[in-house]
Amino acid sequence: MKKISLAAFLVLFSFNVSAKINSNSVKQTLTTKLEKQFTRNLAKNEMKKLKDHILQLKGKSVPALISVMKNDKYPDKNRWMATFLLGQIMGKKSAPFISKFSKHPNWVMRMASLKTLLALKQDKYTDVYSSLLKDNSMIVRYQALETIKKLEITSLSANVWAMLYDKKNYHLGKDKKKKKRTHIIKNVIRTIGDLKFNKAKKPLLSMIQKKKYVDIHEDIDYALSKILDRKSPDDDLQRKRRYWRKIALSETVIR
Repeated sequence: MKKISLAAFLVLFSFNVSAKINSNSVKQTLTTKLEKQFTRNLAKNEMKKLKDHILQLKGKSVPALISVMKNDKYPDKNRWMATFLLGQIMGKKSAPFISKFSKHPNWVMRMASLKTLLALKQDKYTDVYSSLLKDNSMIVRYQALETIKKLEITSLSANVWAMLYDKKNYHLGKDKKKKKRTHIIKNVIRTIGDLKFNKAKKPLLSMIQKKKYVDIHEDIDYALSKILDRKSPDDDLQRKRRYWRKIALSETVIR
């Protein structure tokens, strides 16, 4: 009886080991096949087909997606898609891993990290977002700003305001002497309004009266309207200036 039991055990053990090996082999084959599909520059319809296939596979595709994200042999747009797909499949559980790519040397991966964290509505990665407001890539700074605004991260209002003093957000004019504001400054001012950063109220009330800020007066007007919950006249800029001058005077404390 003992011999029969031992024999049965050996058969069962052998079957389990074989099944496990076969299962691992199938997983490895699937991962390899998916990785191979990511190596090519895919046409739009091919990209959609691959995306749909991966979403159907769900968790089974995760090893391949991680591999694509980590390896620079794959085209940038494919690595971008792999990042988004990982977020879609794993949801918020993927956020800690995806956030690590905010420090990736490739700006595309930093951008993909930001976009995916925004899609996952991750408002707790304030260190990541504040750091990327100072990124060397203008497009990454834009996205960090957009992420903070859409997630309404008011705790980073001062960091956003600091962008006004960052030299990277300015460029030399035609005369190569004066520095000019890039378009991102307009976004900074408007985001300050959307975040209702009260500490910016006084300097903005001053800036809207000065000609050197005329190119961003419309954005300052927007920000002040949001911060003070007041609406300036719809007419020309001169009337708007007068309106904000009265507000500034009414808020001045006479000592």
